[in-house]
Amino acid sequence: MNQNEIILALTNLPDASSAAKLAQHLIDERAAACVNQLAPCISTYRWQGNIETVTEVPLLIKTTKAAYPRLEKLICAAHPYELPEIIAVSVAAGLPAYLDWIAGETTPLKE
Repeated sequence: MNQNEIILALTNLPDASSAAKLAQHLIDERAAACVNQLAPCISTYRWQGNIETVTEVPLLIKTTKAAYPRLEKLICAAHPYELPEIIAVSVAAGLPAYLDWIAGETTPLKE
């Protein structure tokens, strides 16, 4: 698989403050080129035998296949949930210049 392949990762956080903090951290660490913090939504799921309904704040995270392991590690380390949702989907097409920008922004800077 092409390591510059663009992916869209998704996660949900319990509130806007924690979502904004995680988004900033992912950008600071160059694990993502862009993070969209969406409006709160209602999530319903089964957790440890109980059906839960909670308000969550979704994040849409643009990154690359090469940066995904760092992204996942950073989310897991900073996420308040015991088992955070982290889903990544391949981007089939997009504006080439924008996709190139994502690849460039997720390349670690040389020190």
